[in-house]
Amino acid sequence: MTENLARRDFLKASAAFAGIAATSAFSCVEIASAAPIAVPTVDKLSIKVLVDSSFDQFFRPKQASGVAITPAPRGADFRKPLHSEWGLSLWLESEAAGSQRTLMLDYGYTPEVLINNMELVGVDPSKIDALIVSHGHYDHFGGLLGFLDKFRDKLPADVKLYAGGEDNFCHRVNATPTKGQFTDFGALDRRQLASQKVTTVLCETPTVIAGHAFTTGKITRRSIERVLPQTWVEFGIKDGLGCNIGHYLPAEMEGKIVPDEHIHEHATCFNVRDMGLVVISSCGHVGIVNSVKQAQEVSGIQKIHAIVGGFHLGPAPADYLKQVVTEIKALEPDVLIPMHCSGLNFVQEATAQMGDKVLVTTTGSRLTFGI
Repeated sequence: MTENLARRDFLKASAAFAGIAATSAFSCVEIASAAPIAVPTVDKLSIKVLVDSSFDQFFRPKQASGVAITPAPRGADFRKPLHSEWGLSLWLESEAAGSQRTLMLDYGYTPEVLINNMELVGVDPSKIDALIVSHGHYDHFGGLLGFLDKFRDKLPADVKLYAGGEDNFCHRVNATPTKGQFTDFGALDRRQLASQKVTTVLCETPTVIAGHAFTTGKITRRSIERVLPQTWVEFGIKDGLGCNIGHYLPAEMEGKIVPDEHIHEHATCFNVRDMGLVVISSCGHVGIVNSVKQAQEVSGIQKIHAIVGGFHLGPAPADYLKQVVTEIKALEPDVLIPMHCSGLNFVQEATAQMGDKVLVTTTGSRLTFGI
């Protein structure tokens, strides 16, 4: 029954987007297949942290449970430092049976910081096989269009951007202390993606990317976790900008501004041979435990090698934080690697409960799995 309902929802989605794809704003849109995925296995995986919210000049190499972390190489020009800002961008390189793939996950807050750090970390845009955006917050897509302006000619002609779903393109706002007043927090402009000839793939269902990675698809809320106070979201399209509520929300939501539930945030995952799953949550608004359990369910793999990324627990109250860390610990990951919005309070609580399994990174550092 559940499978039939999922298939019916997918067909409804396909019909809805087939209708709007005829317009210029949606001329480069695909819907990911709803068929079950065959989860690929990689022999090695590395993550280079292009942008994170902090930088440690004195960061030292470390290694634990088959994971190595090394600092960024020292640049030849002391006048050109790595920059940190609120946001996240990760460069993912994997190897399987002699084949290499390169994916870029999220793009930080500004193209200036992203492009500066790409040069200093030493990554080559011409090696990119696919692009991924985790969710519709500006600190994760803000650098994307500037990145495309500079490097589009180096990317594959048919390059695709994998997004969790239509919700990624909604307009978002921040609430101000004055009731009923909002400040703009932007929207990812699909019209500009189309003008750059970038095809957007909406991955509400699990999707294999470049034959090496897979996404979770829409994440089921099944743990004690809740979406902590954050942005508000406006449903609807104005002059081609915004999101089509289509099949996933009732028509009366059109034009409403409501608290953000991050309906289509997704996680990016790898199955590392003999190690298990590496689950990368860029922000984890829908819950990091929910994200990991979704990865386990769609892959059929229970072993968790690493949980990586932003967990959005900085604003969490102490009692709730303790509960979430307890649930993370029960997942028995080999390592836990918090970044970006996870919060110092999370790092302290996680270290108290999980000890040396908690590894901290910095902007420019490189993580290697399957060493």
